[in-house]
Amino acid sequence: MEPETSSPPGGRFSVRGAGGLIAALAVVVILLLWLPAYRFFFLISVLIGVVIAGGLTLWYRYKPIRESDVHNPKKPLGLE
Repeated sequence: MEPETSSPPGGRFSVRGAGGLIAALAVVVILLLWLPAYRFFFLISVLIGVVIAGGLTLWYRYKPIRESDVHNPKKPLGLE
């Protein structure tokens, strides 16, 4: 019997790190240029993200987490 040649997990094509970021940005740019409806969806999504990020930034600026709020410093989320 001949040994089986196996390909790496996930196939031969792998996009990680900077290559993955560039590929994702390229897909977004292509979709923004090619599909007009995608522009509206993208704009609404970015606006919602900016509003949520701004709200969270203001919330934690004026109501920061204190050490007394963290019951277990080694596992601050309480996960086991």
